[in-house]
Amino acid sequence: MPHTELLFIFFVIAFVYASVGFGGGSSYLAVLALFAFPFKEMRLIALICNIIVVTGGTIVFVKNGQVAWKRILPLAIASVPMAFVGALMKLSQTTFFVILGCSLIVAAILLWIKTKSKQDAVIFYQNNYWKDALIGGGIGFLSGMVGIGGGIFLSPLLNLMKWDEPKKIAATASVFILVNSISGIFGQLISLPSGINFTMIALLCIAVFVGGQAGSRIGAIKFNPLTIRRVTAVLVFFAGIETLIKHLH
Repeated sequence: MPHTELLFIFFVIAFVYASVGFGGGSSYLAVLALFAFPFKEMRLIALICNIIVVTGGTIVFVKNGQVAWKRILPLAIASVPMAFVGALMKLSQTTFFVILGCSLIVAAILLWIKTKSKQDAVIFYQNNYWKDALIGGGIGFLSGMVGIGGGIFLSPLLNLMKWDEPKKIAATASVFILVNSISGIFGQLISLPSGINFTMIALLCIAVFVGGQAGSRIGAIKFNPLTIRRVTAVLVFFAGIETLIKHLH
């Protein structure tokens, strides 16, 4: 696949995901999987790109006072070490792609589900630190193992639970993606494969940085978030199916 096409696709993914508060890790992996990118590098690339895209959004959320640190802590404290452990998992190529394909399909379903708008939302959820820690730890482990930040699972789940108002859930997902991605990278640095194309990684980082900045500033204004989520859900779903078909035989 020509590098220019891959760079453009990563730019578009970052733009779209930044516009709805995600990092795009699942779609980066889907693209890299569909075009036979070396699988041992895929997780590293996806996590680095995640960090670049969500860092700006996280800073904005913090400045606007939308980050509920006390509520995020149980999620983060459990997820960070589990993401590290997940990243240490030595998976065969087939196992990795089967887990990835299943994860993409689940992510697509969660993205498709429509939650109530802010005006209709009623907060019923009461703080349950053990339950939050269990959710954070489970998603963190999967995130580290597959190479995503986990926000694509966490955000829809918290919305369904009526965990908090949508803006605070978006802020929580942004912080969650950031800390999980950093933890996952540290886990992978212990056993990096040889022959990594750092030049290509740098170019992809530039592409997602530009796309993420543009998406966070323009995308949310120009596009309907639900439409973006559902279009993304369809693409991620078919990428998951295609990944499973290729590696289940």
